[in-house]
Amino acid sequence: LDGGGLLPLGGSELTGGYKGYCLGALVEIICGVLGGAQWGPHVRQWMSTAVVANLGQCFIAINPNEFAPNFENRLQEFIDAMRGLKSVDNKQVLVAGDPENEHIALVEKYGGIPYHPNQINYAEELAKTLGVSAMITKSTV
Repeated sequence: LDGGGLLPLGGSELTGGYKGYCLGALVEIICGVLGGAQWGPHVRQWMSTAVVANLGQCFIAINPNEFAPNFENRLQEFIDAMRGLKSVDNKQVLVAGDPENEHIALVEKYGGIPYHPNQINYAEELAKTLGVSAMITKSTV
């Protein structure tokens, strides 16, 4: 991956990624084949601008209660079970949305986006180079 790119959906075979083969095929079918876009080997090479990418997307809305009544409670039980798993590195097991919710809490706590000092310094140097006003910051972290 030195040149950039994405791993196949499901990861590599060594880490059980073969189980994601059909899921990856499903994404190719509904986003590429069904969507009238490029798929698989027909997608342009990474970082190439020789042709238009023509990448497809698919958005599906599902009412889970049509499939499984009491879905919200069952999902919460699943999430609780995932978070309760013993992790390999003794860090908390996270589920989708947890890192984002932690970041939202930080933004609310500090009243803005907490940038790393290097990012602030770079932005200030760039502003000087471009001859524009630097962004307004407040030190709270």
